[in-house]
Amino acid sequence: MRLLFLGDIVGRSGREAVLRHLRTWREKLSLDLVVVNGENASHGFGLSPQTARDLLAGGVDVITLGNHAWDRRDLIGAINQLPSVVRPVNSPPGTPGHGSCLIDLPRDRKALVINIMGRIFMDPLDDPFRVLAETLSRHKLGRTVDAIIVDVHAEATSEKMGLGCFLDGHVSLVIGTHTHVPTADQRILPGGTAFQCDAGMCGDYDSVIGMMKQNALSRLLKKVPAERYQPAEGEATVCGLMVETDPETGLARRISPFRQGGCLAPCWPDF
Repeated sequence: MRLLFLGDIVGRSGREAVLRHLRTWREKLSLDLVVVNGENASHGFGLSPQTARDLLAGGVDVITLGNHAWDRRDLIGAINQLPSVVRPVNSPPGTPGHGSCLIDLPRDRKALVINIMGRIFMDPLDDPFRVLAETLSRHKLGRTVDAIIVDVHAEATSEKMGLGCFLDGHVSLVIGTHTHVPTADQRILPGGTAFQCDAGMCGDYDSVIGMMKQNALSRLLKKVPAERYQPAEGEATVCGLMVETDPETGLARRISPFRQGGCLAPCWPDF
């Protein structure tokens, strides 16, 4: 199975770049599943129901979220009608929506996508290790599902790496989101799980993590409240990771960074 995970979509620039090219990429790379993090897709903060529908109609299979999940209040009442949009699975009981999505794929295959949020320097949600163990007790890679993707939305690389080691051999891919900077540590762990600390973002890198430079610099230099952050609107770099899994085990057998457009060095998978 061929999977493409794209990092945090930031604002119009990132959103339009993904929608403009995704169907072509799906065809050229023979992709079976596309997952994106969309928690910054609507004006840089949150995800509106309409933006979610546009992404899903444009070739995305599953959208994951994070700490900005509820920045757009209209998603609160709509998320239960959007089963392919998943918020952190370790959210408190009673939180709208679901923390995982089991998706049916052609040829009687199934993929499970889980969104988990870290706790270091983040909101103190439930223990991600315990919640993931509980969630995965109901699904077995290579038996009940053909692929499992875990989006670890977290600040600390140590926590992301710890979760990667914890899940190694039990899932197809552990991929970090949230920091908007693609890391160079993509690899297949000893147990066969693909891993990368952060997928990066789909947005304008001539910015401060996707936001207009002047707004961010004003806050950093003066240490006083400034006008609301605005997403940068130059050409986006679309960043992510492509994984090819073994059809028998569901574990990773090949991986490659994915970067297209904008100002970062391009990288196109060679498999």
